[in-house]
Amino acid sequence: MVEETEVERAWRLLLERDPTGLQGDRAVLEAAYAEPRLRVLFPFPSHGCLTFHRNSRFPWSNDLPFIAGKEPCKVYGPSYSSVLGEGLTPREAAALVVAHLPLDCGPAFDGPWPPPDGHAD
Repeated sequence: MVEETEVERAWRLLLERDPTGLQGDRAVLEAAYAEPRLRVLFPFPSHGCLTFHRNSRFPWSNDLPFIAGKEPCKVYGPSYSSVLGEGLTPREAAALVVAHLPLDCGPAFDGPWPPPDGHAD
């Protein structure tokens, strides 16, 4: 049996143990999980936002776009640097985040930021 990764565990806990969406809007969580490129990132719901990180432990990467609110959603650039879209459905918001991910944004690694090799992309 293969052990689940920290990222897989985080998604599972959000989706299975929180059927009411208390850790974030349920539709936003499900739309983000449906996107393969987001599903491999570490999800972190907080303050009405669903952020995505390249790593699984604090301190977080904080260099990726994220979804704010529930429908209608808003998508911000990293650290609220810009508004990438607003008035979006959860599916549109998740797709917009994917469209703005760096090309080299692969699966999250287990551990704190910066990456173990010391090179932050």
